[in-house]
Amino acid sequence: MPSNALNNPSMPRPEAVRRVKSYSAATGYVYQYYFYEVEKTRRGNTPGTEYVYMVSVDRHHVFPVRIFVQHEALEDWSARTGQKLTGTEEYAVAKMRLFQAFDEIEKLDAKTPELVVDSSNLETLLSQLDILTDEPGQH
Repeated sequence: MPSNALNNPSMPRPEAVRRVKSYSAATGYVYQYYFYEVEKTRRGNTPGTEYVYMVSVDRHHVFPVRIFVQHEALEDWSARTGQKLTGTEEYAVAKMRLFQAFDEIEKLDAKTPELVVDSSNLETLLSQLDILTDEPGQH
């Protein structure tokens, strides 16, 4: 065996352990979901971060739900408030958008909704998280 060869080159990387959570939606469905991945990406010319959750309604069929957080909305909010969201807070905003979709869209598994966090809904999602959204100097 060559000295620079790996001991077990074909050994697969172990899968990450994922915590499956439940959400009882206003639509009457009980969803099971887990966070799958996050990726910096673009939708058209718009840069952002995409959060992907794997979701199930029946515990048998799992489907991805993607939430696109627009960077421009975060930058505008940051410029207006003088604050910058942490990565954890951005993740929380995406998760709140997921819950909003669970509550508003019936038969989510039969649709592929475009879930976006943008300037039209960012303030509402942040307020649900009790993240300060006051303008600078208005405390």
